[in-house]
Amino acid sequence: MILDDIYRIILERKRDPSTDSYVSSLLSKGKDEILKKIGEESIEVIIAAKTGDKKQTIYEMADLWFHCLVLMAEEGISHAEVFAELEDRYRKKRR
Repeated sequence: MILDDIYRIILERKRDPSTDSYVSSLLSKGKDEILKKIGEESIEVIIAAKTGDKKQTIYEMADLWFHCLVLMAEEGISHAEVFAELEDRYRKKRR
């Protein structure tokens, strides 16, 4: 799964920063900068969706998901934990 691959690379950049890596640079700036990027990407998703541009909305959603993965790595949260939360919510709604 692509999320596994991306998350693994993000964790590698966290453990072993690289000077030419966007992820390493973002992580080195700290959580406030990561949160700022998530805010910016969220706004871009909203704008793309409001204009009805499906291709641009997908592009911006990918950016948002990517930056959320960076935050998750910063916070020590795996996407498996998020998926488990979603599954738990789904099961509760299905009862």
